[in-house]
Amino acid sequence: MKYIEIDEELYSFIASKTERIGESASDILRRLLGLTVENIDQQSNVHISQPSLETKPLSNEEQNALFNKAKEAVEKLVSTKHIADVKEPQGNTAEQVAEVTSPAAGEETTKSNIVASSNDFATIVNEHLIAQQKGAVGRFMFLLQSLAQVAGDSFEQVLQVQGKGRLYFARSKQELLAASQSANPKQIEDTTYWVTTNNNTAKKRNILKEVLLQLGCDESVALSIVKHI
Repeated sequence: MKYIEIDEELYSFIASKTERIGESASDILRRLLGLTVENIDQQSNVHISQPSLETKPLSNEEQNALFNKAKEAVEKLVSTKHIADVKEPQGNTAEQVAEVTSPAAGEETTKSNIVASSNDFATIVNEHLIAQQKGAVGRFMFLLQSLAQVAGDSFEQVLQVQGKGRLYFARSKQELLAASQSANPKQIEDTTYWVTTNNNTAKKRNILKEVLLQLGCDESVALSIVKHI
């Protein structure tokens, strides 16, 4: 007779099926399996069977074959991963778009360049409408309003145009008054920007010129525009 190891749960199950005192586990299992329980050889147990350890040893050829098979599987897995790593991504990812559209060294695109290449600054001059404005202040404000319409979001660069210790443009009236009580700030129509207007005509022309240059306007064009103030 041979012995096998069973877990605690299975042992409890077999024990629960006992029908008589002295009934062995073998008798219980044979009864449950529908096998006869008479004339069972009860010879001494010389060896405890452990089926999991009774596997026949592999020959050298079988071991080599098994090793080669495992090696091929590993090499195939590594090769597949390498191909996936170097394969060119499909579609337009954000990184690909950024890489394609990024300017080369020394060719950085600024807002002023965009404005200069996509708009004709000379179109802000409408002599008929300029003639209807009141004085230099009116013409100055009209040209700034027209320029804001041409520049769009890039018009925010007017905030970078400042004098020595002077603030010419701001987001609010209070900000200009805080810098100078005599600034006489006025809001540029159809925008959220304010400009100081207490400068003489020559200064107004110079301020507008600096704004045009900041937005990428050619200097000769800028000079032809500011003379309309």
